[in-house]
Formats: sequence, C-alpha cells, structure tokens
Amino acid sequence: MTKHQLKVEEILRKLISFNTVSSESNLELISFIETSFSQLGIQSTRVVSDDGKKSNIFASIGPTDTAGVILSGHTDVVPVKNQKWDTNPFELTKKNIDNQSRIYGRGSADMKGFIAAVMAMLPKFLNSDLKVPVHFSFSYDEEVGCKGVGRMIEKMCSDLVQPKLVLIGEPTNMKIVTAHKGIQGFHTEVSGIAAHSSAPQLGVNAISYAAEIIQFLNDLSVEKQLDHDKENGFFPPWTTFNVGQIAGGEALNIIPESCSFNWEFRPLPNENTELIKERYDRFIEQKIKPRLKKENPLARITTRPLASVPPLRPEKNSPAEILARKLTGANKTHTVSYVSEASLFQSSGIPAVLCGPGSIDQAHQANEWITVEQLDECTNFLSRLISWAKSGSPELG
Repeated sequence: MTKHQLKVEEILRKLISFNTVSSESNLELISFIETSFSQLGIQSTRVVSDDGKKSNIFASIGPTDTAGVILSGHTDVVPVKNQKWDTNPFELTKKNIDNQSRIYGRGSADMKGFIAAVMAMLPKFLNSDLKVPVHFSFSYDEEVGCKGVGRMIEKMCSDLVQPKLVLIGEPTNMKIVTAHKGIQGFHTEVSGIAAHSSAPQLGVNAISYAAEIIQFLNDLSVEKQLDHDKENGFFPPWTTFNVGQIAGGEALNIIPESCSFNWEFRPLPNENTELIKERYDRFIEQKIKPRLKKENPLARITTRPLASVPPLRPEKNSPAEILARKLTGANKTHTVSYVSEASLFQSSGIPAVLCGPGSIDQAHQANEWITVEQLDECTNFLSRLISWAKSGSPELG
C-alpha cells in the first residue's frame, strides 16, 4: 500500500466516524475539514444554516482573477436505523472479499470516499502552481432535498469569479454522468371529522379521501409509463411517482379525523413539473373538495412542499463534460435516476457533471462499501486534473 493510499484511508476513517445523518449536525466534520485547510494555510469559508446547527464550507487554491473548477460533495449521509449492519456503520472496517479490498462504513461510497480523496490531494493541489483555480465545496442536507448547497452557491458566485464548471463526486464508478432526474416532494394532509364508526354519517373519513387522492397519483404513474420515450437513456425511462409515508386514524371503531401522506415524483429533464402539480391540485379542487365540504364545511385538504430539485439537463459538449472526458479518457456518458446537487449548480449558470468513486448500488444500503481500487482511480483522476490546471492551456470550448 502506498503512502498516499494510507492518507486517503486515514482521512476516510475520520470522516466515517462523524455521524452526519441528515437529522444530526455536521459541525464536527466541518471543523475537521476547516482545520485540515488551515493547517495547510488554506483559507476557508463557512456558510451556516439558519439554525446554526449545520454548515457548508468552501475553499480555493490558485489564482483569484480567473474562472475555476469546483470539486463538490455533500457531507451528510442517510440513516442506519433499522438496517442490519455486520459492523459499526460509523467505524471504518476493511475486508478482502471476491478479490476486492473493500472499505465499509456509512458514507464510504456516498460520498465521503470522494471527499477523503480530495482532502488527501490538497498538498499536491497547493504545490502545483495552478493556472486555473480549483474550488472545494462541501455541503449539508443533500440527502433531504439538497437544502444546504443553494446558499453556498450564491456565496461562491458573489465571492469568486464565476466558476467555469463543477465536478460532483457522486458515486458513478468514475463514469461521466451528464443528466439525472429531479425530485418534487410534498406532504398532503386530509382533515376530516371524527365520529363513532357505527354512525359514519356524522363524520368525514379522512383516510377514504386520502385513498382517492393516492389512487389519482397511481393513475398518473401508469399514464407516464404508457407514454414515454423508450430511447431517452434513463432507467426507468419515464417520470416516476411514489407515496413513501402515510399516517392516519386512531382506532378500528373511530371514523378517522386525519390522514397525511408524503409523496414525490421524479421528473425527466423534459418533463413539465408545474403541469403535474397543477393536475394534482385541480383534481383535489374539482373532484375531492366539493364532496368533502358537502359532508362538513370544516373538513379540509392542504398540501405543502417538502423537496424541490430540478433535473440535470444534458448539455452536450459543455465545459464540464469536455473536461471530464479529458480526465477520464471516456467517450461515453451516462444518465441516472437519482438526484444530486449538480442541477442546482447548472441552474446558477455553472455547467456540471457527476464523476466520483464507488457505486450507487452500495449507497443507502446496510454494509455500504467502496473499493480501494475506486479510491485509487479517483486520486488518479484528481492528479490529471492538477496537471491540466497547471498546464496553462486549459481550453474547453
């Protein structure tokens, strides 16, 4: 094992040890990254959440008067509750399985492995006389709707020369991803009237009305499956819907007073997301509410947003894609159905692609792991980025 491999694993071990599940604070991890920057003489900037419990952080190496490249990742991870882990999820464990050297731990693939590789390469970035600046961007709350990165993008764009592109280190097995679906998430609550189940005429059954609304979402899902472009490169190749959580009712013999559910749809880049939400609202206004109010004027339905991340639109031969091709040698690009921060950078005028170590198949699972080979491939990718950034001829079209 090389000295550099040991450094990556040492940093990854520390990163995994921080419980940065999205419901928890990430400030200990941010302090660790901030100290690492400071020890190398790199000035960093925190962009803190409204409640002060979480923070983004960014830093730069290289000239300050020209457009640079952002290396971006998120610091939060998904929960481990109710997952059956063979090891402590917040302790790095290394195993050799199927001729692979695997590193286990929550966030190893998604996406602390990428952050560890970047942090291990900081001295090389610092000592390479970069002609193009490289910015390091680490965010909070990506896993719950990319809620943290927006304010950091705004801060970066105001403090820096508008960056030329961003490389997001999501787990793609170091393949180039140029498009992904978005997510629109909502909480709908039906408020009815409680009554004894033997006298249903005195109550308003919130669960029954919620079931009709959910069926409407199921019908929309079928509609999208039956009418889609099979050659759009996505799997599945249509806008998907999911009702992920539902709660309601007090007892078998009580007309349920309330029922709430969380639902989402994941639009393709060319999907009209506003039209989908308009159809949903219109169905409730025209088909549900009149009957609901007729039963009892006090009954009501409310819907509020939970998450909103636009799709990453393909931009053929964008500066981000061209650079990723140069660094990987790949000619083929890919699409994915999960969501990332890339589209928020793109919405701010910064071309973006995904390219990072590890497999999304391991993300969010019990016994999450990444191979040492993937971490090595990532550090080699970063070495080629350094060579390009100091070459003095970084034209990307």
